[in-house]
Amino acid sequence: MTGEQMPGPGGIIDAHHHLWVRSRHPQPWIDPVTMAAIDADFTPADLAPLARAAGVTGTVVVQSIASAAETVDLLGVAAEDSVVLGVVGWVDLTARDVTDRIDRLRAAPGGDRLVGIRHLVQGEADPAYLDRPDVRRGIVAVGAAGLVFDLLVRQHQLAMASRLTRELPEVRFVLDHLGKPALGRPELADWTRDLRRLAASPNTTAKLSGLVTEVQRSPWTPDDLRPAVDQALDVFGPDRLMFGSDWPVCLLATSYLRWVEVLAELLGGPERADRAPIWGQTARRVYRLGAS
Repeated sequence: MTGEQMPGPGGIIDAHHHLWVRSRHPQPWIDPVTMAAIDADFTPADLAPLARAAGVTGTVVVQSIASAAETVDLLGVAAEDSVVLGVVGWVDLTARDVTDRIDRLRAAPGGDRLVGIRHLVQGEADPAYLDRPDVRRGIVAVGAAGLVFDLLVRQHQLAMASRLTRELPEVRFVLDHLGKPALGRPELADWTRDLRRLAASPNTTAKLSGLVTEVQRSPWTPDDLRPAVDQALDVFGPDRLMFGSDWPVCLLATSYLRWVEVLAELLGGPERADRAPIWGQTARRVYRLGAS
């Protein structure tokens, strides 16, 4: 698929990618041996030709480390790059002054592009992390500030995420990477059950992103991803799903353009008008892109 074959009006919105320069913000989670493909710096200049070739006209860049300084730098990128329409940043949810911290981010250059907050819940050992009163207080503050809370959880944390979304109906949530399903493994049945429960919360949408790195065999095929995509379509529907590349992390398993092509295939081809919200409309609505 090329820019001339864009699946939807106005071009594609990539609702999930990262940027990092390690001299400014080290990425200690990157293993230089097993993750050599992304053990490098990735800048807007690196992304631009890939996005353009895939028909992407706007993006949402997402934090990768627990650092307010990283968020400030990403907002600075958004201030200079018209393609970056939104930033999902980070604040310490357990701080007493979450609202003030969000205000300080908004006062930084590009602060009007702050559209959400994310915490790396997938790395939290506490099985009840999202049930903690201090964490929930912070998430409520995120919602009260008009921001989305991105849920980065692993499959075994989906039940906890479901409680959160059900009990905080005033907050808008976005599930990243469909909760990292156990593709090709028996545990996928548990994911199917828990994803359905999460989708029952109308304040929750999800990203079709990060799936290629969940397949535990190489080479993978589109059919390896089909059960997750079909299930997401069934429980969320196109109006509550959005495309994300998860670039550059996706490079561990595929190229930027190949993921766009595979997802288009799994969704029935770019001509499927009923799937158009996934390619841009959902992200624009949920993240309120361009609303500032």
